[in-house]
Amino acid sequence: MDSVSIRPAFSMWPQYNARLRDVVSELTVEQLALPAIGHAPRPTAERWPVWATVGHTACQRVFWLCDFLGEPGAETTRFTNAAFDCPGDDDLENAWNADELVDALESTLRIVENCLDSWTIDMLTEEVRRPDFGPDWVHSRGSVLQRVFSHDVYHCGELSQTLGAAGLRQIDLWD
Repeated sequence: MDSVSIRPAFSMWPQYNARLRDVVSELTVEQLALPAIGHAPRPTAERWPVWATVGHTACQRVFWLCDFLGEPGAETTRFTNAAFDCPGDDDLENAWNADELVDALESTLRIVENCLDSWTIDMLTEEVRRPDFGPDWVHSRGSVLQRVFSHDVYHCGELSQTLGAAGLRQIDLWD
């Protein structure tokens, strides 16, 4: 039983990504520039635009799964330096368009799907230590995967509020 992939526990993740991708693909440059409701990296900072929130969401998949856990695939994305070059976190000057964001969501989902297919239940308790990131950088594979999944869902909710407030189609994860 423990050698079975963990995909059934996260079976809806590809659908959630598709719902986010489909809404983002329809957005204009002006709509992607709307400030995302509720998202500011620090209390005194201005809110990020929609494009930065979507780019950040995709980039954090690469940071946690590839940079932190060492999973392959970063080189197949735009995030080959995710620890230091993510939209929003590190770059608010170079706006991304819908096509670039769709590509980012799709390429990073392939990394997620590889984990869902190749990881087993036993692997979820493995601890990964990254002292090069800092003394407290110790996390289990399972906690990292939960973090990335909940991060995706959190930003989908935040973006839905932003889009709905602007009279645009929201991201319905459960439709």
